Amino acid sequence: MGDYRFVRSGPGAQVAGTGMIIAVDGPAASGKGTIARALAAHYDLPHLDTGLLYRAVGMAVLEAGGDPASPEDALHAAEHLSSALDVPGLKSEAAGKAASLVSVHPDVRAALLDRQKRFANQSGGAVLDGRDIGTVIAPHADAKLFVTASAEVRAERRYAELRKMGLDIHLDAVLHDIRARDERDSARSTAPLKRADDAALLDTSELGIEAAIAAAIALVEQRPFSAAND
Repeated sequence: MGDYRFVRSGPGAQVAGTGMIIAVDGPAASGKGTIARALAAHYDLPHLDTGLLYRAVGMAVLEAGGDPASPEDALHAAEHLSSALDVPGLKSEAAGKAASLVSVHPDVRAALLDRQKRFANQSGGAVLDGRDIGTVIAPHADAKLFVTASAEVRAERRYAELRKMGLDIHLDAVLHDIRARDERDSARSTAPLKRADDAALLDTSELGIEAAIAAAIALVEQRPFSAAND
């Protein structure tokens, strides 16, 4: 484990020093992004949603008139990816589908690997969420969470988000897409979605946002951190 200092102020524990990496993995709409952002805020650590990298690649392919299922089109987009991850449309359903397609290409994952590892290993630590953080990007992470929920619950969450965006879509279609993404993510040959052997499981099926965040913080606090430099 790395060395850190725990500085407690009020009900939350703030972490200072270097080395703490928190890996948050899980399938689509499980709540991992919300949880990762909350952990980053709680521990005052930088956060990277690695899924945005793949969404950006997918959107770049679509905007160029290419095919996200094409290894060549996807790799070209990955190699010329902008550093900006706040491009409009990255949270759209189209971007999500394209991301799921480009992420199966080994060369695309290799092209984005160094960028993610550098973020994870920066001075001061970091929080990353995605599909392969605890298994590939940061297998040495100090705390690993695998956030999941039933396909039905995740579909209902995504359906509510899409309806709020004004999209006319059916719940059955969203559920079908969620299951298809799960299959692609879990069956791909390179860095498949799976729970790391040392990752704590957090099922958010029956949890609201605040309860899920509290549970995640509790799991991180249970890790055997060193308390050097007290």
